[in-house]
Amino acid sequence: MSNTAEQTRPTSSTGSTPPTRPDRRRRILLVTVAAIAAVGLLALLFGGVLSGPAAATGSEKTMTATQIIPLIILVVMFVVATKWPLNIGVMGLVASFGVGYFMLGMSDKEILAEFPANIVLTIIGVTYFFSMAQRNGTIDIIVQACVRMVRGKTMLMPWVFFLMAAALTSLGTFSPAAVALLAPAALGLAYESRIHPVVMGAFVINGAHAGGFSPLSVAGVLVHDIALKNGFPVSQEALFLASFAVNIILSALTLVAFKLMGKLRDHHANGYTGPETGERTRPHGQQILTLVLIFAILVCTLGLHLPIGFVALSAGLLLAFVNIKEHTTFIGGVSWSTVLLVAGMITYVSLLQHLGVIDTLAELALALGAPLLVALVLCYVIGVGSAFASSTALLTAFIPLAGPLLATSSLSASGTVAALAIAATVVDVSPFSTDGALVVANAREDDRQRVYRQLMMYAGAVVLTGPALAWALLVPTGIL
Repeated sequence: MSNTAEQTRPTSSTGSTPPTRPDRRRRILLVTVAAIAAVGLLALLFGGVLSGPAAATGSEKTMTATQIIPLIILVVMFVVATKWPLNIGVMGLVASFGVGYFMLGMSDKEILAEFPANIVLTIIGVTYFFSMAQRNGTIDIIVQACVRMVRGKTMLMPWVFFLMAAALTSLGTFSPAAVALLAPAALGLAYESRIHPVVMGAFVINGAHAGGFSPLSVAGVLVHDIALKNGFPVSQEALFLASFAVNIILSALTLVAFKLMGKLRDHHANGYTGPETGERTRPHGQQILTLVLIFAILVCTLGLHLPIGFVALSAGLLLAFVNIKEHTTFIGGVSWSTVLLVAGMITYVSLLQHLGVIDTLAELALALGAPLLVALVLCYVIGVGSAFASSTALLTAFIPLAGPLLATSSLSASGTVAALAIAATVVDVSPFSTDGALVVANAREDDRQRVYRQLMMYAGAVVLTGPALAWALLVPTGIL
């Protein structure tokens, strides 16, 4: 490992202090994101005043100190987690206690009312089962099959997983479930073929979102029903095609960006010792049982629509009985840091939603006046919020807020709603969201911190560009 590590240093930087450049880049990205967030917040807070006398009316909502202080705490938490290797989920839980108990006088049950038990169970169940599949060599066998499928053309592999994820979600699979099913094999294949794991993870997530708004999917039906209920029906087919097209473009831009940075081929010394691509290993013993259980998970989650968390835990327990001596090791394979990350952030952002922070920001955006500008601001607000919280919850809250905008302008309902829906989902590559957290959880243990940091940087770039891309393609053009 030390020899490999030495070989990788010249490829990342020059000079005697290579570790400083990634830190400098993170600081530059952080300052950029913070500056844009500050400008956006100032525009929302004072845009009404600057727009003219109408802003002085008492009907305009402003952010209260009770809303501003928790929002500032969220920004501080993000800055601290970027600068130091501290789990932001732990900070989120502590901040939830501080804000909820001391500022709002809430009880512990009220603070934890939105604790994401279902998401936590999904991460525990999936990482528990697939850590066993990784240790007994089953994931390596799946990786070999994928390698043979593309016949050595490794750069086609991300697109294979993109299409597989899109097929699963377009048939009705919930996005996190599709990512949970494909991420173990995708990340294993990324290490085997020396493709950057963040690229492979991004393709799996983008593929899941590409098919996530089909007329058969939960999200597609949800968005259509909410829009219809609020009096501005949208085309389900247009929503699906728009999501598919934007995610293909975003994936292609991801390949170009990583290629230009020289990071498409990952030379990081991660210690992966998977099988050679040329040899063919036949499954045996526990591997056969694991493959059967993976097939059973697919049937139960896709065919019977059972919760993947419980199904994966059940399959893991059956597999554990075959190898009871190593059960403690299997428990250690659960990504507890990811569990803390997701649980803490969703709990805290749910508290912000309870305080009305998200709603107030959206209403302040509506006060800006120009319909195209309002649509762009709404895309960014829902995009940034979704990077830390549930996309489904934010869609439920934000799509109705587009009603007044659509009623007072000539903007296309289908295009505007599609832009909001896409802006809310493309940012789910964030390690604070379920999909991004699953990618981090399936990275190799000795590489997990690096994947987390680089995925966070990539997510920051997507948060900056994704909502603008969706808005530019769908809202001003009136293409839908």
